[in-house]
Amino acid sequence: MVNLSYLDIAIKLALGLLSLVFVINVSGKGNLAPSSATDQVQNYVLGGIVGGVIYSTSVTIVQYIIILLIWLGLVLLLKWAKSSSSVVKRIMDGEPVILIQRGDLDVEACRHAGLTAQEVAFKLRSQGVYSIREVKRAVLEQNGQLIIVKAGEENPKYPVITDGSIQTNVLEMVEHDEEWLTARLKDMGYDNISDIFLAEYDHGNLTVVTY
Repeated sequence: MVNLSYLDIAIKLALGLLSLVFVINVSGKGNLAPSSATDQVQNYVLGGIVGGVIYSTSVTIVQYIIILLIWLGLVLLLKWAKSSSSVVKRIMDGEPVILIQRGDLDVEACRHAGLTAQEVAFKLRSQGVYSIREVKRAVLEQNGQLIIVKAGEENPKYPVITDGSIQTNVLEMVEHDEEWLTARLKDMGYDNISDIFLAEYDHGNLTVVTY
């Protein structure tokens, strides 16, 4: 018969709770409302670690602490890599995908996103849209949420630069290119894209926030 120490279980549970709170506070609040696959995976992995170890007598508290420290290190390393490289961020988190543009459904984009016609139709119906002809633009975000702008509606603000990186797919949505963006920024006195934390496009105007 396996003897379980309630004290060991309590310590392991407390360590798991503290590690989760620590990572959320250090890496940001994204884990509270995951916006990407990596945010979801981080939560799942910690749940697996805590759930798999808490009742295991073969894993000591010291070993458990080492496992948590390794996990914390990997999470922080991934966050640093994503913030330092737009390529890494694009690989890990993906990019928004335009599914519908001016009433035309992009079948290849749906296949690339792993969506069937039934799933696309369901996402549209859940937002009160029953025909793709009603849609001016539909964008699938990294967290799987479908953002819809109906025909005749005003376009929302679009982030054309985030974290010092140009969002080329967003520029395509607003029918501009990188040359246009860099020229507009230079006219506004911004010569270095990497110095810009956020730049939003709204009705032909740019709103820029620097670091």
